[in-house]
Order: sequence, then C-alpha cells, then structure tokens
Amino acid sequence: MKQDMSRPVIQALGEFKKRQPISFHVPGHKNGLLSTLPEEIRSALSYDVTELSGLDDLHEPAGMLRDAEQRLSDLYQSERSFFLVNGSTVGNLAMMFAVCSPGDTVIVQRNAHKSVFHAIELTGARPVFISPDWDEETQTIGTVCSLQIKKAIEMAPDAKAVVLTYPTYYGVAGNEMAAIIEQCHEQSIPVLVDEAHGAHLVVGGSFPPSALSLGADIVVHSAHKTLPAMTMASFLHVRSSLIDPRRVAHYLKMLQSSSPSYLLMASLDDARHYAASYLAEDHEVFLRERSAFIRGLCTISSVEVVEPDDPLKLLMRVEGYTGFALLEKLETEGIFVELADPFQVLIILPLLKKGTHFPFEESLVKIKTAVTLLKAEAMSDVAKPSALSTGEEIGMLAIFPADLNRLETEWVSIDSVIGRVAANSIIPYPPGIPLLLGGERINERHAEWLTQYMKMNAKFQGTIQTEQRKILVAIE
Repeated sequence: MKQDMSRPVIQALGEFKKRQPISFHVPGHKNGLLSTLPEEIRSALSYDVTELSGLDDLHEPAGMLRDAEQRLSDLYQSERSFFLVNGSTVGNLAMMFAVCSPGDTVIVQRNAHKSVFHAIELTGARPVFISPDWDEETQTIGTVCSLQIKKAIEMAPDAKAVVLTYPTYYGVAGNEMAAIIEQCHEQSIPVLVDEAHGAHLVVGGSFPPSALSLGADIVVHSAHKTLPAMTMASFLHVRSSLIDPRRVAHYLKMLQSSSPSYLLMASLDDARHYAASYLAEDHEVFLRERSAFIRGLCTISSVEVVEPDDPLKLLMRVEGYTGFALLEKLETEGIFVELADPFQVLIILPLLKKGTHFPFEESLVKIKTAVTLLKAEAMSDVAKPSALSTGEEIGMLAIFPADLNRLETEWVSIDSVIGRVAANSIIPYPPGIPLLLGGERINERHAEWLTQYMKMNAKFQGTIQTEQRKILVAIE
C-alpha cells in the first residue's frame, strides 16, 4: 500500500497552536487554562477548539476536513466518506434514515448491534429478521447465507434495504458477502453494512476483504475499535448507484453534534493515516507477534485458543469454566479483555507496525497466573446454554415498536415468560447484541439463555431484574 504521510487535521491544529491563541470563544475551559482535570488530560485541551478561521466545519467541510475526508475516501475507495464523532451508532442511524420511511420493510441480520434496532424503531421501519446459523467453532451466532437472503427477499420483495453485520463481534466473516450483495443488487435493494469491527480490513494481507470492496452500498466503521483512534471516532463510507450520498450527509448533519470534537477529528485523521501507511512488512510483524502469542497461550494447561476469520481476534477458553469466571481472574492480574460469554473470553489484538512494542510476554505470565488461580476453584456447576437460536430462520416482531409503546407492561418471572412479548430489549453488554428484542415473542431458547446468563452474573442493559429473575413484558 502506498504510504500517505499527510495528516491535514493534525497539521492545521498544530499550526493553530503555534500562534499561541487567546480564547474568547467556546469551549469554556479556554484552551485548558480553567480545567482542573489531571495534567495528562488537560494538556490535550489546547487542541479542543471550535470552528475557528482555518479550522473548517465538519458539517460544511471546505478546507482541512474536506481534505482529510477525501483522503479517507481515497483509502477506502468510496464515492464519499465521512468522519463520525458520535460513534458508529450515528452512522447506523444515518444510513437507515437515508433509505427508510415509516412503514417501510427492511431485512435485518438478527445478531445486529443494538444501534441498528434503535435505528429501526426511530425510522418506523418494519424489520424482517434473518437468524444466522450457530457457528460451532467460535460458539457464537455466525453470519447469514445467500439462501437465507433469497428467502427473506421472497418474503419481503418490497424491502428498502438489507442490513448486515460483518464481520461479527467475534471476528466471523464467512464467505458469502459478495454473493449476498450481488443477489440484493439484482433486485435493486441496497446493502447496508455495520462493519464496526472492520476498519482495519483495508490494510489487506491475511484479513478478510471489507464489505465495501465487495460492493456494499454503505459501510460504517468504528475506527476506535481496531485502528488507533479515540473512543467514539468512526467512519461512514458510501459507494452506491442506489443511494445518494447527499441524503446520508443530510441526516448526519441532523444526528451528529453541531459542536464536533476536534480531538476526535484529529484522532480520525491519525487513524486513517495509520491504515494508509500500513505496509506489508508491518503485517509480517503483526503475524509473527500474533503467532508467538498464540503459541504461548497454548502452553498454558487447559487453555484452548480459537482463531476466527479475522486474525485481529482470538477466543480463549479454559475447560470446565465459563468465560465470565475467566474474565474475573484475568482482571485480578491486570489483563482486561474485550468481553466474556458463557464459553470464552474475546481478545482483540493490536494492529502492530514494525518497531512497535506490545507487552505480549508480560501478558502471558499474567494470563498463566490467572488460569492457575481459576483452576484452584471448583468448576462451574452452571450448565452452559445450547446453541442460541430464535427457532425461526426468518421472522418478524410480534408487536412493532409504535404499537408496543402504547401497551401497559408488567414484571414477570423468567419461569413464566414463554409466549409473552418482551416490552423492551434485553442486551448483554458488551457486546451490545440483544438476546431479546422489544416486541419479540419469548420462546424456550430465549428463556434458557436469559436464565443461564443471569446465573453466570452477566451484565445487562435493558428491562431485566437479575436478582429477582424478572423481565418486563407487554400486557396484550
């Protein structure tokens, strides 16, 4: 990949700071002068400015930000790319508003992030869900296949969009994305992809291809998840004959803050530069360090390592123990992983470059200690749940949000909820993928997973009382 050494946002901010500006404008910390934050944080506030002369405007970019977004577009080969300062959440909202009106049908991968379901509710769209098959290797819900898409389109031929997640939070990509996109385009249906965990795929090598390179119409990236960007810093890319980028821009102006953070925009500029300057020799270093780390993990007794499609992700298991128990012991040793589930913990590796050091050897020592402490305790007596599935390959909500919000609700024991309709979504967090959607009719598999997650002390967002073992349901 050709190196791109320019970082227009960072360079403009640096030149502005050299002028030693005196602030009679917002923000109120006055270049950090009035801040009482710790010095390590306060020192960055001289770059936390506003739309001053020479610093452009994210919502009407004409200078450094237009240059930075154009470089982003060049890297990802899009028709137009956008900086997002409200996370991938705002990207998912904007892409849905760009294609959907109230009452429109959209086809949605069931294991989508909660922000996709929020977008559906806000737009008033009516979802048709596709439940992917269980991926035995990773013990997670996997990806949809082209046959499922075909059935869904036959069921909903007037669908305004197909909304997919790629790769999954756990790094599962599958091999049917290109075929699915082609299949949808044959019916003039745009494909919207939440590729939050795939901003790094553009560097190539052993990584799966980006959905954008495979023909998706809109792709959203969380630059902060796999590239070295600050939290909330994200990208959105449009390349489509079915969607006008101006519609996306219109909704981003409405949904994003009117006071975007220049620290976040500088971080996005830097993350784009990091990916654009990533060389084959950098990838070789990453793969070499990764292989050595995996070999080290595999020398620890009872540890199993699973490698999903995305080499930046690893799954680690200890036989006889839940991922939640393993996570607890890892954290006592100062090792913090992305998430835990009933089977494993998820590790997100650093996208290393040549000359960058990461404490893999120190980490292996601490992980070995954590596993030793874990194995000194009794094995889990909580049965791990069976493969998660709604029982329906393609389905719809029992009650759509507009109707659901008008109904009264009640708290019901998890032992008595089968057949009832969930009043709100219940979401283990992370990863933020709902176990149960508001408006979804609860079946035995839902109840089993909720019960087991509660016994394992999982953390939830949504209307659930874990100690009382109750959830909120609609009164029909």
